[in-house]
Amino acid sequence: MDLGLGGRRYLLTGASRGLGFATARALVEDGARVLLSARSRESVDAAVAALGGAPAASGVVADLADPGDAERLVEAATDRLGGVDGALVSVGGPAPGTVLGTAEEDWRAGVDSVLLGPLRLVRALVPHLGAGSVIAFVLSTSVREPLDGLAVSNGLRPGLAMTAKGLADELGPRGVRVVGLMPGTIATDRTATLYGEEGMARAAEGIPLRRVGQPEEFGRVAAFLLSPAASYVTGTMVAVDGGRLRTP
Repeated sequence: MDLGLGGRRYLLTGASRGLGFATARALVEDGARVLLSARSRESVDAAVAALGGAPAASGVVADLADPGDAERLVEAATDRLGGVDGALVSVGGPAPGTVLGTAEEDWRAGVDSVLLGPLRLVRALVPHLGAGSVIAFVLSTSVREPLDGLAVSNGLRPGLAMTAKGLADELGPRGVRVVGLMPGTIATDRTATLYGEEGMARAAEGIPLRRVGQPEEFGRVAAFLLSPAASYVTGTMVAVDGGRLRTP
């Protein structure tokens, strides 16, 4: 199936590695052009090089927790890509911990990065989006079920999911789609750090497919949802979790 990605232009945040990078690769391999961002110059440059560099890929150092970076990032995307047809909004995971054991400053930092950062980016981006554009949020299965030891994520990801749902209502009349992706246990650096080798093995036992996912498996789903082939999909949260979620 032709996803219709040839010539499309995408902005991806938090995309120097892991799920964002896997999505950028899937988009580029299907003919799209991307501008990716991350907080480290070294990681941005390495990711751009791995994608083949210009004209297919370019990068900008940015941190969505910084109030000034959203406008700057959108300006860079419109300048380098000549416009934006879609965005994958991904931010680093908040600090792990229990509800009562997590410090207030970690909760505040989570609000800045998980909620306010993406909202700032969307506000800066929406004026540049036309009919057929799409915004995709990288969320978590904590939207539907709490994850052990990730209290901040459990508290904030569902709120971002409802924000995405509200945006789909607001932007739908303009022909702009909004979706969310809920990755389960995917073999990324962050997951390996949180779970460790033994924890990953235990997690796999609770997944119907009996294995953790690979970043490229997430990337292909994200690329589809960002593509014109998914033109009637909006306002929904899509699980990419090997069947782990117990909710339908």
